[in-house]
Amino acid sequence: MSKSKISVQLIRSGNMPDNDIKLGERLIKLLRIPTEQPIQLAFGSFNQEVRVIPGKKSTVLRLSPSLSSSSGLLPRSVLHIKYSAAERTLRLGPVIGVMISRYHPEDQSKPFGSISSFCMEMVNACQKLGAYVYFFTPEMIGSNLSTLEAVLYDHGWKKIQVPAPDVVNNRLPTRKLENSPSVQHFMKEVKSRWGTHIFNEKFLDKTEVFDALGTDEKLRKYLPESYAMKSYSTLKKMCTAYPVVFLKPVRGSLGKGIIRISRQEDGSFHTFTTSLEGVKKSSYSSLTKLYSSLSSKLNKNRYQIQQGLDLVRIQKRNVDFRALVHKNKKGKWSVTSVVARIAGGNHYVSNLARGGTLAKVKDVLAMSSIPTSAKQTASERMEQAALHIAKGLEETIPSHFGELGIDLAVDTTGRIWLLEVNSKPSKSDDAPLTAYKVRPSATRLIQYSQFLTGF
Repeated sequence: MSKSKISVQLIRSGNMPDNDIKLGERLIKLLRIPTEQPIQLAFGSFNQEVRVIPGKKSTVLRLSPSLSSSSGLLPRSVLHIKYSAAERTLRLGPVIGVMISRYHPEDQSKPFGSISSFCMEMVNACQKLGAYVYFFTPEMIGSNLSTLEAVLYDHGWKKIQVPAPDVVNNRLPTRKLENSPSVQHFMKEVKSRWGTHIFNEKFLDKTEVFDALGTDEKLRKYLPESYAMKSYSTLKKMCTAYPVVFLKPVRGSLGKGIIRISRQEDGSFHTFTTSLEGVKKSSYSSLTKLYSSLSSKLNKNRYQIQQGLDLVRIQKRNVDFRALVHKNKKGKWSVTSVVARIAGGNHYVSNLARGGTLAKVKDVLAMSSIPTSAKQTASERMEQAALHIAKGLEETIPSHFGELGIDLAVDTTGRIWLLEVNSKPSKSDDAPLTAYKVRPSATRLIQYSQFLTGF
């Protein structure tokens, strides 16, 4: 297969026959595209027989308005191009579909809610790197899976018919949406029919992550002692071993529902529970009474009980670190960013949704009380830990991930610990301290899509 990293800018031409496309002579020769007989033009799931006409401009592809409309190709799109002589197919792409939960066309400034800026970044990254991106909700998936409704940016957000994509980036924020029959059917069918690559195809839960990583001796050093919370004996074991433990919803997010249990000197216990209203404190004279109060929660939801850690604190506030890792243009895991998150005044969790704030890693480490020798290497060791954890999950969990948010902690001795892994890292939660038109995270998502599709 011959291919070119030369971007092709699409221009509609009203004088072109419907089944003709015009390419520069230089590009035709470079890709060895035949002009004497028809070939197939492919774009996502779209496929149509066309005749290639030589033109002068090497980086411009001209096509008729009819072909542009039927294929979903918008003018001024910047794409990559490759030609397969064996298949007699000229392919444009990659076509990237981002599956999201909401679209409100009446709000042009924030049509996708809190991820609207991220969506615009993806558009800008595609224009820069050469790719085609659209955004679609589960409601936009129809019965004919070769096409679907989607929202694209063309001097404003517009909804049009598009082909099924080469790559799907699953950004659905809830398990309910992700597990709906229409979404599951869509993902299964586009994979089998068109070989669509789907990454971040599922949520991770805390038990699954810790069980998977616990099988690797090299990764165990990052794991706090942790168990599925199933019985009183488990609670007693952990509360005897540690003065502080945490109960975390296995499928929780944004710090919701986390319970901090602390053992007092007189044998009583205090609990602190996060909620939308803040932190609720309760006291119990014995562990049996505490367990009895938890029974309704434990019957409704699965919890993970985890060792409490003596974490680095800044101005008496807990600090943890979010490492954002991506598959890069070579298909390898790489660290895109690490930021420190400082818990809000009334919270012990650092999520921005709970009033946490971002800080630079070097500033937090400089202010911390960890030993100087550990302080000097902490940043590098966090990046190494994030990469080891991402690779470990990939090897043990049979799902395709291209982006992970890995929450790490540093204790007062400088040791690195894993708190949790998020397969749908929040795009507002991870915003860097300085705003960019295209953050490195958006660039990595496009580059990995190009790697997957060979563009």
